[in-house]
Amino acid sequence: MGEGRSEERSEGRPEERFGEFVVVRRHGFVAELVLDRPKAMNAVSSAMARSVVGACAALAADRDVRAVVLSSTHERAFCVGADLKERNSMSDAELVRQRPVARGAYTGVLDLPMPTVAAVHGFALGGGFELALSCDLIVADSTAVVGLPEVSVGVIPGGGGTQLLPRRVGAARAAELIFTARRVEAGEARELGLVDVLVEEGRDRAEALALASRIAANSPVGVRAAKRALRVGFGLDLRAGLEVEDAAWRSVAFSGDRAEGVAAFAEKRAPVWPGE
Repeated sequence: MGEGRSEERSEGRPEERFGEFVVVRRHGFVAELVLDRPKAMNAVSSAMARSVVGACAALAADRDVRAVVLSSTHERAFCVGADLKERNSMSDAELVRQRPVARGAYTGVLDLPMPTVAAVHGFALGGGFELALSCDLIVADSTAVVGLPEVSVGVIPGGGGTQLLPRRVGAARAAELIFTARRVEAGEARELGLVDVLVEEGRDRAEALALASRIAANSPVGVRAAKRALRVGFGLDLRAGLEVEDAAWRSVAFSGDRAEGVAAFAEKRAPVWPGE
């Protein structure tokens, strides 16, 4: 299903590798999409972008996955953005051909139908921060440094940053951060809403997995529908947004999950979600 996909076991858990630089690990109903290019601080090359696309396609199609955590194997970085060494070696024509490949990685994460949580430590810059912004929630530890510095090298945030950041922090704050290209350390990032949860150094992955597990305990049908309503309805006027919400409600009102949820509540037991 993904480029160079293989299966192996890691600490007793199923593990899938997509190409050389992306690993998917399973934690029950939670999947962990791991950026694993430590020699380049997870800089997003064309090969890595293709691997992210393949991993996201597999996860999107897997009905057993109820939440996804996006994490990194590098000790000092989540992801430092685009692979500029690769970009600098490209002709203009090659860069144009590479654009859909790079863009696919960001939209792959953004379009996952289940909730996604980024676990950020160290540097999350440029495309690296855009990968985090593509997630629904961002957990960061105290070492995190985030930012969109693209204008300092003559380009713009091209992985969704100009659209996702203002949706988090407002148009004026996003403009200040993008126009100045400044890096923001963890404490200020939490104050500005650039990240959602701030934890002690080294705790980002564990806290992100714990948050994802809490999400995964709920109805997968309900949670996916709620995500659709949140994503589609955001930015619409209230009346249009309420129509989006009503459509999402209708998609779950007669589902097996809804029947199980009501039955479990009446019987005072934990629900066993059919996921349909």
